[in-house]
Amino acid sequence: QVQLVESGGGLVQAGASLRLSCVVSGRMGPSGVLGWFRQAPGKEREFVAAISWSRSATYYGDSLKGRFTISKDNAKNTGYLQMNSLNPEDTAVYYCAASSIGDITRLYRTTSIYHYWGQGTQVTVSS
Repeated sequence: QVQLVESGGGLVQAGASLRLSCVVSGRMGPSGVLGWFRQAPGKEREFVAAISWSRSATYYGDSLKGRFTISKDNAKNTGYLQMNSLNPEDTAVYYCAASSIGDITRLYRTTSIYHYWGQGTQVTVSS
C-alpha cells in the first residue's frame, strides 16, 4: 500500500516559480514510477512528468520540458516538481501518482497505470 501527499501549491503571478512536493508512504519498489498530472476545470487530466523510482530516468509531457523539472529524493521518500515561468494556462490541480509499471515508458502518460493518487494541490497563476 502506498500513500501520497502533495504540498507546495498556491497562488502566484505569471512568471513565478513553484516547487511541489509529494511525500510517499510505503514501498515504491524497484519497478516504481512516480508521475505528476494536472487537471484544469472542465478539462481532462493531463500528464506532466514521470520519474523512475530506481533509475531516475525522467519523462515529460509535450511542451512542458524546459519549464518543469521532476526529481526525487529517495532518502526522504519524496518526489518534486519544479515549475518555472508559470503562466495562467498552468492553473490546475496537480496530482502525484504511483505505479509499479517498471520500464514500459510508453505508458507513463496513461492515468490507468497509476494505482495510487494523492489528494491534489491547487496551483493558480494570475496574469
